[in-house]
Amino acid sequence: MPKIRVLPRTEDGLRTLVERAPQAEAWADRTMARLRPTLALLYRLRRRLATGAVAVLTVWLFAHVMFGANGMVVYRQKKAEYQTLQKEIDGLQKENDHYTQQVKSLQTPDPNTIEKEAREQLHYTRPGEVVYVAPTPAARPPAPEASAARK
Repeated sequence: MPKIRVLPRTEDGLRTLVERAPQAEAWADRTMARLRPTLALLYRLRRRLATGAVAVLTVWLFAHVMFGANGMVVYRQKKAEYQTLQKEIDGLQKENDHYTQQVKSLQTPDPNTIEKEAREQLHYTRPGEVVYVAPTPAARPPAPEASAARK
């Protein structure tokens, strides 16, 4: 058979609470007497503490904005990289346009353009013309003082 558990009566709990109330008040008075100087000091220094907290927050926020993962330093680097890439894209676009124009001019039956390309790339000549081609320069060995300076 299970044990029967007897619950305390409500009057007993209230009686215990009333009997211990003076002890609880005395404990609260002792604790407040110990904390009162600290609380008074904090109350007097509340403006300085608030100003200090705002200053610390401001310094942290400034450091985060300047040097964080998406801060101003990274932003300026990315902006410079973007401008460099944009210039490179513009240059390549101009080069692409030049080659497109060259392809179009070669596709049309323009004899002057075809003759120009044949003369430049294939070194073709008309009868009686002479083509002079400069030899490619030979690679020079490095100067002796330059190799000594590297060591």
